[in-house]
Amino acid sequence: MFAPRAGFALLISSLLLFPQTRATRAGAVPARRNTAPGKATPGKATSESAQVRGWMQSLTLHDRIAQLIVIPFYGDNPSARSKAYRKFAAEVQQTRVGGMILVNRSENGLVKYAEPTAAAAFLNRMQKLARIPLIVGGDFERGASMRVLSATRFPHSMAFAAASDLEATRQLGAATARESRAIGIQWVFAPVADVNNNPDNPIINIRAFSENPNEVASYVTAFIEGARSDPRYKVLVTVKHFPGHGDTNVDTHAGLGRIDAGKQRLEQLELVPFRAAIADGIDSIMTAHLWVPAIESREIPATVSPAVLTGLLRKELNFRGIITTDAMDMDGLRKQFPSGEAAVRAIEAGADVLLMPPHPETAVKAVLAAVRSGRITRKRIDQSVEKLLRAKVQLGLHRQRLVDLEAIGDELATEEDNQLAQRVAGEAVTLVRNEGALVPLAAPERACWFALSESRYGQQGRTLMSALKQQMPDAKRALLDPMMPMPEIEEAAKLTESCDVSVVAAFAGFRGNGALSENFMSFFKLLEAGGKPLVLVGMGNPYLLRAFPGVKVYLATFSTVPASELAMLGALRGEIAIQGRLPVTIPGVAKYGDGLKVAQKARGSLTEGSTLR
Repeated sequence: MFAPRAGFALLISSLLLFPQTRATRAGAVPARRNTAPGKATPGKATSESAQVRGWMQSLTLHDRIAQLIVIPFYGDNPSARSKAYRKFAAEVQQTRVGGMILVNRSENGLVKYAEPTAAAAFLNRMQKLARIPLIVGGDFERGASMRVLSATRFPHSMAFAAASDLEATRQLGAATARESRAIGIQWVFAPVADVNNNPDNPIINIRAFSENPNEVASYVTAFIEGARSDPRYKVLVTVKHFPGHGDTNVDTHAGLGRIDAGKQRLEQLELVPFRAAIADGIDSIMTAHLWVPAIESREIPATVSPAVLTGLLRKELNFRGIITTDAMDMDGLRKQFPSGEAAVRAIEAGADVLLMPPHPETAVKAVLAAVRSGRITRKRIDQSVEKLLRAKVQLGLHRQRLVDLEAIGDELATEEDNQLAQRVAGEAVTLVRNEGALVPLAAPERACWFALSESRYGQQGRTLMSALKQQMPDAKRALLDPMMPMPEIEEAAKLTESCDVSVVAAFAGFRGNGALSENFMSFFKLLEAGGKPLVLVGMGNPYLLRAFPGVKVYLATFSTVPASELAMLGALRGEIAIQGRLPVTIPGVAKYGDGLKVAQKARGSLTEGSTLR
């Protein structure tokens, strides 16, 4: 690994240290310290049961059903006089929902992330309004940074597998639990247990660890163990998306997905990580809005299928924890059933929690009517409510539901977490092709550097451009976006006339085949026509190379976070060893496990104590 060279200045305040060896990792998480909220001593269990009984006795049937509802919030802290605040207050005080989940929203083309102190302050206000403590969740697949500003920007899951670093995954789980509790979140909707064996998958992709089910299982359990490693930060941990979302080419936010595999294939692939998580005592499993004909004959999502949730998950896999739906406002479910009917069917199927129904009170009233008509038994409702209430007690919410706003800064973006994120990003860089032994670059300062971002308004590529300006101020560089007119694209391509080699860092998130925008494809053709050597770097989606089969030098980072931009730069300059391997197959190009190894060439330019935010 890369060792810092004395005397080199920090690129920018967001750059991190690459530790020298894997043997010197600070803050290692001990494996198998099972402090799951579901474990309790006999005396403690008696006390917990008494608290749950007390809460249950205080709830009407309407309020018991409402406890199963989890509504979204956005992390801001609106005025008590605002319409937004009054809406939240009504859902907590009048509908009496049982929980909330932090989500992001877009404003003017930009994703708006939550400011941690504002989010925590808002949650404190909501908790004070709630008769029974709210349980609060977040899709923290790569730590709190997936939804929250000022948290460590961990790479995507696939980068951890590319780095072959189970211990780092345990540390990620531990950091996620700590960050979550610091801002008032107790329910982590992670890790992803899907096996990404379909290169055209438009929504899972690098969110999954691998295409190998056993490898996915090992990383899933490592995350679970890490999240449970410190009893000070108890959280519920959730695996998703049951019974497996890896082999579909449909984004279930937009439509109903379908898994055509037979039962035997499901047992050998999709279900393997879920079985491992259940064996490890996972707290919760999230459903998928997918039709699985091998299990359910009717063309309906698993979310509302008794055959999938009760028959397969409860009876065959013997899962006794909390089943939560995926977001019920997704079109994969919403196009199938009206809001109220979807809620009733999910409960009938075996779900305990209704996540983000489009109209919470409508969902409650629909389930209430189903109970009164005899379609759903009251006992069935009480079983789910008791699970949720018991989880709240085991998380300690009956004793302390508020968070210390002044302590948040001590738990987010610690130096150790930032170093971990940068180290994993560096270990994950994988060299798939290297014809002509171009990598590491002989003279990186004489290369042309291009970053192709997915949006004009995002931050992709900016860290790379800043680092290049600091390290090699004379190197030609350009940040391009899909909205650029062709004259500007053509002008950027002319830069290569005076360069020895072109480096193209193409950001391609989750899109299945990785195909770039039309103007970017034209840009790429201009570079090829120029005749200069070309290095393509897939920033995120490793399948990008399928769209450029003639490329002779290709690297993959498996993530789009700033740490991966720096890692890519360090790898091309020879400042870190390249040691990653493919956790997936790139059809017609490279096999699972491939990866060329390249030794470190030069000392690097990152200094100890640097941070990534």
